[in-house]
Amino acid sequence: MLRENASPRWHIYPNNTEISARLAAAITRMAAEAIARRGAFHLVAAGGDTPRAAYARLPALGSDWQHWHIYHGDERCLPVDHPDRNSVMLGETWLSQVPIPGTQIHTIPAEMGASAAAQQYAEALPRQSFDLVLLGLGEDGHTASLFPGHDWGQEKNTPATLAIYDAAKAPAERVSLSAWRLRQTRAMFFLVCGAGKKNALRAWLRNEPIPAAAVGRDADVWLDMAAWPETLPEQH
Repeated sequence: MLRENASPRWHIYPNNTEISARLAAAITRMAAEAIARRGAFHLVAAGGDTPRAAYARLPALGSDWQHWHIYHGDERCLPVDHPDRNSVMLGETWLSQVPIPGTQIHTIPAEMGASAAAQQYAEALPRQSFDLVLLGLGEDGHTASLFPGHDWGQEKNTPATLAIYDAAKAPAERVSLSAWRLRQTRAMFFLVCGAGKKNALRAWLRNEPIPAAAVGRDADVWLDMAAWPETLPEQH
């Protein structure tokens, strides 16, 4: 489990190509270990472009697919076949090519609208901790669909899933796992690539109150050289 009073670990690689190769290998290894120890592997997949190349490598690397359970950290409230949905990207790059039982691929029914989808998805989440949560970092410091200036669901008495109606990026209506539920995991990886993420990383390193820092305070952060700030902020 993640520790409450630890700090992130920063792993800097030359580019996304190397990150994707290492990430795919790490996911495969962690899945094998979880299945050997507990009989199942529970993974929360990140959306966006950064993890796409890693997902594409998994069909050739993974095994024991009948023991994998896939969840989403967030989803956009769009038609079920819309290309901007995380579930569509994941299906095209990975899940359509492997024999994970359909009942173990837990897609957020975001086409129902944020409120109904959030309520239904909360019932699909496992009672136990996840084995691995993958997350990204937005240029404004958001992660999943937890945006600055909004309720991130940090307290355990808040719902495990949040209905989002005013996201800072379109579409405004989304569903997201809450901060506390994302943190109920044995491991958490943030994937950060590109120069556009430098300001968000600076904010994280300064301990500014951004969603990614709140969720990932004991995460492993995988980033490329382009994303790492040239000069580190002063530590206070």
